[in-house]
Amino acid sequence: MTLAIVFILLCLLLVIGLPVPFAFGAVLLYLGWAAETDIANFLSSGHWRMNNIVLLAIPLFILSGAIMNRGKLAEPLVDMASLFLGRFRGGLSAAAVLASAIFGSISGSAAATLTCIGGVMLPRLERHNYPKGFSAALIANAAPLGLLIPPSSIQIIYAWVTRQSVLKCFLATVVPGIILITLLCLVNWVLMRTRREIVLEGAPQSLMAETRRRTAFATPALLMPVIILGGIYGGVMTPTEAAAIAVFYALPVGFWVYRGLNWQTFKEAVIESGVTTGAVMVMFFMVMIVSRLLVFEDIPALAQEFIYSVSENPIVILLMINIVLVAIGMLMDDVSGVLLSAPLLLPVVQDLGVDPVQFAAIIGVNLGMGNITPPTAPLLYLGARVGQTSVQSMLKPTLLMIAFAWIPTLLLTTYIPDVALALPDYVLGY
Repeated sequence: MTLAIVFILLCLLLVIGLPVPFAFGAVLLYLGWAAETDIANFLSSGHWRMNNIVLLAIPLFILSGAIMNRGKLAEPLVDMASLFLGRFRGGLSAAAVLASAIFGSISGSAAATLTCIGGVMLPRLERHNYPKGFSAALIANAAPLGLLIPPSSIQIIYAWVTRQSVLKCFLATVVPGIILITLLCLVNWVLMRTRREIVLEGAPQSLMAETRRRTAFATPALLMPVIILGGIYGGVMTPTEAAAIAVFYALPVGFWVYRGLNWQTFKEAVIESGVTTGAVMVMFFMVMIVSRLLVFEDIPALAQEFIYSVSENPIVILLMINIVLVAIGMLMDDVSGVLLSAPLLLPVVQDLGVDPVQFAAIIGVNLGMGNITPPTAPLLYLGARVGQTSVQSMLKPTLLMIAFAWIPTLLLTTYIPDVALALPDYVLGY
């Protein structure tokens, strides 16, 4: 009963627009009152859990993402992808998917990916007569790829909360991310293949010369994930050190290579990152206390008992867990969703024999899908603003992409463990 009240209260507070940290604070006050427990006794647990060097990676990745967003790193990525695909019907929109995946892996933020890639790509798609609603929907659906293609901030948070290896969590989401990219491109091709009004990009006079030029221009942007991931997987640096390197690498690239940064935009990026980091850290603190209090009250065991009272079939239980995770993704941002769902649901899935590293991939796909699933769909509304179109025009293509790209990816990740575990096993001997 307590769990149901907590979930309903949290949903109501988020729906009426209360900021996430305050919503969790209100839940904490309710739990303290309902359990007749002195909340002050749990404050030290929140401080102790946050006193971890791994968490330094979060503000550093937030800062590097803000710098890259203003440093115009998206344009060379878009130019590179469109060179090979723009001459085919549906190719330019497929290039937007690939550019979103690459930029998402660099920035680690779905909203930043949507804003940056959308700002560059949507006017180009409109000039080539792609439907505005479809274009905005496609980029909104591709933006959450940053939650799956490493380095992903939410996987760092998941690994911290559940005490798993960050590298294994990074690798667990790579194959689901590739599957999702492939399916989004296929859905895009099926929907656009008969659109005769689409204007195709002309072939350059010398494909090799143009390829060399665009590759040279895009190389500084493309090197960033290579340096970060190569350093982490090669054992040269920790995720926290890699995040610091990302910041130091993004500065000269943004200032002097792509010239998107100046002192004013750099100041804006620092201020924006500081505000975001402050909100995230307050939320961390609140959620850690709520999580500790839930464990103290044995809420995870009660949740497990409730789920098993509905069904003991593992397939049905995993389906129920996926529905809950999608609902969480619809109501709150990805960071809050991981902090809330990981400690609560991990004991349940482990009892079913699901590996915690596989669950990292399941959470990533679910929260990404929740962000674009109506009726709340925060990324869908952001995509409508960026694309200057209506949400109604985006609904049909979005539902088709959910049905034929997101849901198949989710089912494969949930019910075929090797989709998430094969790569960690191969690379790290998992």
